[in-house]
Amino acid sequence: MNVERVEQFSSVRWWQALNPAVYLVSILPGVAVWLLAEKPLSHSALGLATLSVVLLQHGINLLNDAKDWQLGADTFKYDSWVRIHDGSVRTTFYHGLISLTAGGALGLLVLLLVQQLWILVFALPLAVLGVLYNAGQRPLSYTAAGEWTTALCYGPGVFGGLWFVAEQPFGWSSLLGMGAFAAFATALLFSHQPPQIETDRQAGKQCFAVRHGATVTYRVSAVLLATTLGLLALAFGLGSRGLASTLPFVLASVVAVIWVVRVGPNPKRMMLSSTLVFLVEALSRGF
Repeated sequence: MNVERVEQFSSVRWWQALNPAVYLVSILPGVAVWLLAEKPLSHSALGLATLSVVLLQHGINLLNDAKDWQLGADTFKYDSWVRIHDGSVRTTFYHGLISLTAGGALGLLVLLLVQQLWILVFALPLAVLGVLYNAGQRPLSYTAAGEWTTALCYGPGVFGGLWFVAEQPFGWSSLLGMGAFAAFATALLFSHQPPQIETDRQAGKQCFAVRHGATVTYRVSAVLLATTLGLLALAFGLGSRGLASTLPFVLASVVAVIWVVRVGPNPKRMMLSSTLVFLVEALSRGF
């Protein structure tokens, strides 16, 4: 490795690639389960299950960076995990596998503790789908199925899995929550795509932004964020506290969507605004 290459990779630190805000997409579903819970739940089980999801997401992020680098997409990305590993795609791949294994083992342990192994019936296929998003000669992230995969993994997969780990009943709250986080994850995915349209096109990606352009992608991303918060507001309203109690959440959601639209959708802004909306809901309940 020449001097320029050493300087290029050594200038990037692991905490820059870790990007804590990105992992809110795995944490917020757990917070939503806690706020929407219709009967007492085990906070420790929910917390450990959420940590399992974060580890799984971390592993998938690493596999995504490795595959993109290998196929020539996202090579301009400063905070790529491949840069952290001195340009080694193989090291990044193995790092991802270790995180996936740890997340899967922790998730299985939680299911054993709460005696909810039946969740594996839908969790395992969705976990495999998440891996296929970044695996193979033509990963799902390079096809038009990418957004649908993301929606399934984070809606029924993450929120649904956490909901049932918390031993909550199947009903409108669970369905609305699944729809909300399917929309939220897709909104984040779309808001991430426009800046890299050209490199994605050159790498052969058929993502939403490549197919429809930056303007449409940003617009749809904002609509999906509004849909997310609208579905959650409806879920809160149909809960035991009633429609009147959702007013703080609705007002905060309207402000969040307007702000995101005005400054421009991107993953960090959307996750920050959504987190603040959840904080308003928690404070309104006196937590």
